[in-house]
Amino acid sequence: MPKKQFTIASDRPVDASSSVLRRAVMIGILLAVLAGIASLVGHLTRPEAPTPPPSGSRSAPPTPHKTSPPGSEGAVAKPPHTSDPVTFAEAATKALWTYDTRHGSRAEHLTEFKAWMTGERNYRDWESVTSQVPGKELWPRMHDNDQRATAKVSEGHFPEAFKTAMSQDPGAITQTYVYAVTVTGEQSIAWKNGGSGAEPRSATLAIQCRPHHDCALSGVLPEVAP
Repeated sequence: MPKKQFTIASDRPVDASSSVLRRAVMIGILLAVLAGIASLVGHLTRPEAPTPPPSGSRSAPPTPHKTSPPGSEGAVAKPPHTSDPVTFAEAATKALWTYDTRHGSRAEHLTEFKAWMTGERNYRDWESVTSQVPGKELWPRMHDNDQRATAKVSEGHFPEAFKTAMSQDPGAITQTYVYAVTVTGEQSIAWKNGGSGAEPRSATLAIQCRPHHDCALSGVLPEVAP
């Protein structure tokens, strides 16, 4: 019996089992790093291992570098040029929590957001990102109500478990260079006739920052790591 096909936003159809496997691999890698188990990372990535990164390891989370501010063109901000995962995660979270249903469809919104994603399929969990955006059935109703959202980021940090794992086994991350970053902030929502509201939010993102490359978004973890 042929495998089921499905479409995520404006993406081309993908094999359902393959998508689930990639998501499991990405989340599994982060869990392995959080637990400090380098051998499990190697096992999970062995079937479709990416090009090996440059040699060397990090004994601590990378030092922040200067960044270029996100662009203002289009409905979705442009990703910053930075090699610091915390800086990138803060910008990505703000972009994720910001939308305007008055201008464009959900599919168009997500298409613009793809510029934030890593190009490495093994570590690209697109479904976890789209789940942060109002659903395709809800979006048209929000459009009718002129709903839009803006976001303020308070701070981003490496979860304690991640920092502990990095200090215990610095080499564990040197195959994937995927970092866990927790970001907190506030999302403000407005709608027609002057309606508005705000709520605190937090999320833990998986950010890939290979040496000598700009960071990119790998996905959003299903639970917030303190």
